[in-house]
Amino acid sequence: MATASERNGAREGAARRPNPFDGEAARENSSYAAFSEGRLVRSASGERAGPVQEFVHDSFRSLVLNPRFSCVGAKSAVRRGGYRFGLYESMGSPGTTAGLARDLFEFVEDQPSLKSEFTTFVASFRGPITPDEGQFEKLLWAQLQRLHEEDRQHHPWDPAVNADPEDSNFAFSFAGRAFFVVGLHPGASRFARRFAWPTLVFNTHEQFQKLREEGRFGRLRDVIRARELILQGELNPNLSDFGEFPEARQYSGRPVEEDWRCPFHPGGSAEGEEG
Repeated sequence: MATASERNGAREGAARRPNPFDGEAARENSSYAAFSEGRLVRSASGERAGPVQEFVHDSFRSLVLNPRFSCVGAKSAVRRGGYRFGLYESMGSPGTTAGLARDLFEFVEDQPSLKSEFTTFVASFRGPITPDEGQFEKLLWAQLQRLHEEDRQHHPWDPAVNADPEDSNFAFSFAGRAFFVVGLHPGASRFARRFAWPTLVFNTHEQFQKLREEGRFGRLRDVIRARELILQGELNPNLSDFGEFPEARQYSGRPVEEDWRCPFHPGGSAEGEEG
């Protein structure tokens, strides 16, 4: 199997693929933006993002750059500009899914140009706003299911990971790229995941694999966990290293039950909230 560095090198030399999700509904709901020279700029038009998108984006930056925030990888991505940000309407709705699919594909194609050790795509939603962790978990998986339904018409699952959410080698895949997904929302019991707008953070698996290959992942993990202990007073009981337990248990941030079953079905139909 190719290393993360070899796969990245191959992509850097490859031509940019046309976006298969670039339909009318996708363009209408696209919100892909980059933070440059103190401004949030919409990548498609080069225009400054709207005031609401800027407001939510600035709030997210403030959360991550707070000195007490535990994830140092996210801090690095934000400080070095290795992230893109989108604001969408209702989580899981058809229009939102169309725009998000378009933008997430653009993020995958942008990887060679993001000169940052850590990269991430942040998707925030205007709603639904729910204080209930269980309800947010349903919304998260319904949104990922609908993204997958769009994606499986164009791309295979990333062969580096497993599509079965009950498998210890599972990771969400989109456009042939594996992601670790982090959910944030107002009702999160974990302080570092508590944010006013429901949000999905897509982190490419390759960046973590590269750290493992270089022998640096353990140090990063230990630093994050130590900071989380200081902030929260305890670690999330679902926390584990990749390959130990299915990472799907960690996506929503809710401390799920021992017999919890992931509602995601690769190649199947969505369960949970309807858009």
